[in-house]
This record gives sequence, C-alpha cells and structure tokens, in this order.
Amino acid sequence: GSFTPNQRMIYEAVLSAQINVLKVMKPGVTWPEMHRTAERAILQKLVEGGLLIGDSIEDMIDADLGAIFMPHGLGHLIGLDAHDVGGYARNTPSRSERPGLNKLRTARVLEEGMVLTVEPGCYFIDALLDIALANPKQRVFFNVERLNNEFRGFGGVRLEDGILVTKDGCENLTNCPRAVEEILDVMEGKSWPPEMDIMPKMKRTWVKREGGKMVKLAMPLIEQ
Repeated sequence: GSFTPNQRMIYEAVLSAQINVLKVMKPGVTWPEMHRTAERAILQKLVEGGLLIGDSIEDMIDADLGAIFMPHGLGHLIGLDAHDVGGYARNTPSRSERPGLNKLRTARVLEEGMVLTVEPGCYFIDALLDIALANPKQRVFFNVERLNNEFRGFGGVRLEDGILVTKDGCENLTNCPRAVEEILDVMEGKSWPPEMDIMPKMKRTWVKREGGKMVKLAMPLIEQ
C-alpha cells in the first residue's frame, strides 16, 4: 500500500497538529490553547497544499474555519475510565461556546501527572462543507474547485496518542508508527519497533516485552 498525494497531504496535516501540540504541551497551558494549536497546524498545511487560500491563519481561526475540518475536541482525560470524569469539575474553566472549542471534554489548565489523549483530525464532511461554502466569512478561504473535484467524499484522518504531562513537558505513551516512512515500512512487513526513532518530535516512549514485563528501550534518535 501507499499514500496518494492528497492522502499524504491530509495525513501529514494531522501529524503536524500532533507534533505542534506535543511541542508546547506542559503544566500551565490550557486545553483550549492546545486545541487551537492543532487547528492552526492543520489549516497551515491545507494552505500549503493549495486547498485553502489566505495569508492569515488567525483570520481563519476567527472565522471558526478550524471547526469545519476538526469538528471534535482535541482529546480527553484518561484515568479509571477511558473517557475519564473531571473535565468540567467544580472551580475549573467552563465550556466555551465557540465552534470547535465547544466540543472539548475539558477546558482545564494542564497539571503534572495528568494523562490525556491528543487526537487531532481532519475530515471532509459534506454537511459541514456546505455550511462553510454558504457562509461568506468562511467561503473566501476555500479553493472551491479543488475542494469539490478532489475532496468531496474523501473521508478523513485522525491520530490518537495517550500523553502524560510531565514536570516540564510531556511524554507520549503510544508506541505506534506515525511518520509516513514508518507506516510504509510496517505495511511492507518490516519489524516494529524500528531500530531507530526517525521522529523524536513525537516524544514516544519506546518499550518491548521482556520476561513478561514491559521494559523501556534506549532508542537511537535521528536529529530533526
């Protein structure tokens, strides 16, 4: 298997969102800030790919364009339940009414020891695209011809990793292929985990099973 050019563009837009969130995710930031970080990264890649038009990503954010492509929240708390409680606990920030942000399962300030999913996505949903094209504030950003000719019925891409908030950053607990090269290698039957981490920006924790237990690997890194 392989990626078509459009598939790769959308996949790497979502991957860019993950990388950008992990770069700034740490104690003291808010979850809505992380959601906006993901939206900005996706919109930027769609501009670079020629699907969107415009010089200002912030203007697109102000027009709520991010919610057209990522109509879900960035992720959720993980605890005793997969979708853990406490997202809107007493004395924590309330839910936003803005499109996109209103889908978040929490608006809390991140604290050391929290575990959350980071799961950005980029979807092409006809009902939402039709709404955007009928809205002059959003339509102005679209390459409408390319959208209609190449991305109607495209579907979407979503990546989900479990992330631990550490003292001064975060640690990715999900040990999956993420770089395009890694995915293609695994599809060709090559071994996983690989011999070298070609995407250290994903902050993955490398482990293997040894004697019935999971032990950490000291994975060589390729500098990025």
